Amino acid sequence: MNPPIDRLRTIVAKLRAPDGCPWDREQTHESLKPHLLEECYELIDAIDARDDKELKEELGDLLLQVVLHSQMAAEERRFTLDDVAEIISNKLVNRHPHVFGENRLPDSESVVRQWDQIKRVEKQERKSALDGVPKALPALARAQKVQSKASRIGFDWNTAEEAFAKVHEEIMEVASASDEALAEEVGDLLFAIVNFTRKKRLDAEQLLNRATAKFSERFQSIEQLAQERGLDFSSLSLSEMDALWDEVKNST
Repeated sequence: MNPPIDRLRTIVAKLRAPDGCPWDREQTHESLKPHLLEECYELIDAIDARDDKELKEELGDLLLQVVLHSQMAAEERRFTLDDVAEIISNKLVNRHPHVFGENRLPDSESVVRQWDQIKRVEKQERKSALDGVPKALPALARAQKVQSKASRIGFDWNTAEEAFAKVHEEIMEVASASDEALAEEVGDLLFAIVNFTRKKRLDAEQLLNRATAKFSERFQSIEQLAQERGLDFSSLSLSEMDALWDEVKNST
C-alpha cells in the first residue's frame, strides 16, 4: 500500500488533470493565497482548542495547500513536492549542527544565535538585518518580528522596564498630539506596546486575539442577559449596558 502522502499527491494530480475538477484546475498560486491564510488561522484555532480531531483535520487542510502549490509548479516543470521536502530537510540539518554534528549547545538562546549566524551565511543577498520579514504578516506580528530581528544585532532596550517607560512616553505624546499627528503617534504607541510585550516574552498578536475573544464572549453574555430580562439591548443607555457588563464580569 502506498504511503498516505503519495495517495494525497496522486489525488491532487488527478484533481488538476484535464479531466479533473474544474475549480481545482482554475486555481493559481495567487488565487490560493486567501485559502492558505484561512487554513493557517483555522489551524491556530484548533491548537488553541486542544482538540486532536480538529487539529489533525486542519493540519491536513494546510498540507493540501502545500501539495497543491507543489503540483502547480510540477505541471510547469519548475519544482516538485519532493524538491520542497528536500529543501526543508537540508535546511533543518544545516541549521542544527548541534544535533546532526559534533557541536553541542547548552540552551535555546545559543541555538537561536547559531541559527541566525547560519542564516546570514545562507542569505548573503540580504542587505539589512530586517530583510526577510513577510509583508503579509498581521501588523502586531510584523512589528514584533521586526523588533526581534533588530534585537538580535543589539538594537534593543536592555530591560522590559525601559521598554515600558517608552510606552508611557508615547501615551503622553498621543495625549498632546494634534489632529494631524494623532495617527502617527497612536502607531508609535502600538509599536512601543509590542516592544514591551516582546521584552516580557509575550506574543502581542496572541494577547490581542485573547483580549478580543474575551470582549466578544462578555458582550454576547450581556446581550443574552438583556434578552433573558426582556430588555431591548439596542435601546439601553451606555450606563445600563455598563451595569450589565459589570454584572457579567463579576460573575466570571
